[in-house]
Amino acid sequence: MDTQTVWNNFNSELYFFILKKVKDKNAANDILQNSFLKIHHHISTLRNPEKIRAWVYQIVRNEIIDYLRRESAYSGEFNENKEALVENYDHACCFDQFLKDLPEKYRTVIDLLYVEGKKQQEVANLTGLSLENVKIRVKRAKNMLKKNFTECCKYQLDEKGNLTGEPNCAVCTGL
Repeated sequence: MDTQTVWNNFNSELYFFILKKVKDKNAANDILQNSFLKIHHHISTLRNPEKIRAWVYQIVRNEIIDYLRRESAYSGEFNENKEALVENYDHACCFDQFLKDLPEKYRTVIDLLYVEGKKQQEVANLTGLSLENVKIRVKRAKNMLKKNFTECCKYQLDEKGNLTGEPNCAVCTGL
């Protein structure tokens, strides 16, 4: 397998994977470019071509980690201030608490899908569940979260089932 084939097969998929993690188009392009440089230089060391996808993703994950480490070295003071702001306004919305209150079997699936960015089939493989069970757990977890938002924060559901309105968490925060 050569670098051009890897590029043709994975470049857009990897770009969006990176973008989801770093949320910056310029950084995503840089990470993608650095990743493919490493892929190009080390493709001859790949022992099992059937595992090219896992190998490529590992390189990309390592590049993302390197990027985040470099960025955190420059933004240490900013991160400390950001954490202080989060603590000051932690009471403003109950979403994190709602996630923590989900039963473990639902919280695990939601974390893997929406926090770690895995696909439903990957979640099924990691948890030992069928794809159908993963979908059911996601739907039930979303229903629990919607119920909490409508009861506690007084959000409304529109005709499509989406939450709308302004938060009023006075009920659940005791304000």
